[in-house]
Amino acid sequence: MVDKKYPFRLKQKVVYPSQGVGVINAIIEREFNGQRSPYFVIYLEVTDMTIMAPVEKAESLGIRAIVPAEEAQKALEFVGEQFEPNPSDWKLRYQMNMDLLKKGTVMDIAAIVRSLYHRSKVKELPIMERKLYESAKKLFEDELAHALKKSNDEIEVLIHERLENR
Repeated sequence: MVDKKYPFRLKQKVVYPSQGVGVINAIIEREFNGQRSPYFVIYLEVTDMTIMAPVEKAESLGIRAIVPAEEAQKALEFVGEQFEPNPSDWKLRYQMNMDLLKKGTVMDIAAIVRSLYHRSKVKELPIMERKLYESAKKLFEDELAHALKKSNDEIEVLIHERLENR
């Protein structure tokens, strides 16, 4: 049941910003509130979880294709660039980063990783920010690994080198 009206195809790898990198295993129709609608069935290996997302809401949920290698490389370089520090109020910083995570572009995820990594060097992150950092870092590593066709371990080293060499 795949045709041109769907933004993604079967077996395509996609990024679900708040969840991780996954693969579309099926496109099925389900009834909800008396209406039949198509859903993407996405398997997320990192959590061994399968989720269903309405096709019509995929874009608003931030679901997108893995970026091309060139864009992944730009994001990797971006992590090592200079930047303006985020506010010292952790609640404000947390909300800013959550907004970036919801937007979910690879550059947004890179910005979260960069800012929270450097913040953690100044002062230990509060637990919620530490969890956000770990989630963003894992998502960033997974997407770059797929885009650049490298292992997660290789990508982790590359990210760390860029973060430390700024």
